[in-house]
Amino acid sequence: MNNTDGMNWGAFKESLMANPDLDLQFQYAANKFVDASYHITEIKQAPIVSVDCGGVMNSWTEVILQLWEPSNQKQLRAMKVRKALDIFNRIEKSLPLNPLAIVKIEFGNFEFDTRQMFPNSLVADGENFIIDLRPDETQCKAINRGGSCGTTDDDKECCAPASAEKPKIEMKNLVLVTSCEPGSGCC
Repeated sequence: MNNTDGMNWGAFKESLMANPDLDLQFQYAANKFVDASYHITEIKQAPIVSVDCGGVMNSWTEVILQLWEPSNQKQLRAMKVRKALDIFNRIEKSLPLNPLAIVKIEFGNFEFDTRQMFPNSLVADGENFIIDLRPDETQCKAINRGGSCGTTDDDKECCAPASAEKPKIEMKNLVLVTSCEPGSGCC
């Protein structure tokens, strides 16, 4: 994940704090919203440490807000932003959340596979505060650093720096063996 993509927890929370009296809505696909009966079931803080295909170590932190849509409850209005902020404050009494952590929203229902998504935009629209979600994407960090991914036209190795050359292998002392007798060199 490229740390410059996505919204951090501090900015996310500030946007919510500026709109406490609006209904909090989550849009997970075009014209599809999480049902108004949703619950914020937990918030996870995940420190990520990885080594990419080019051998470079990367680290960042994510705050993952999990939504659950109960199948047996229906209601017309979603929770107010104020209620979500109360939940966040209660959680932060036990788990201080990194304000620079990347925010992801985890959601799924019977029509939509559970996945983690980024808040793409946060918009106050009438009585609603809508968080539009976009899916996370995979990427090759080596390409972002100017390397290659896969074999290139000039046979450079996968994920090597763009200027690296593939080492040449030289074969020496090859002997043609026609039989396998003691001293013939076949074993």
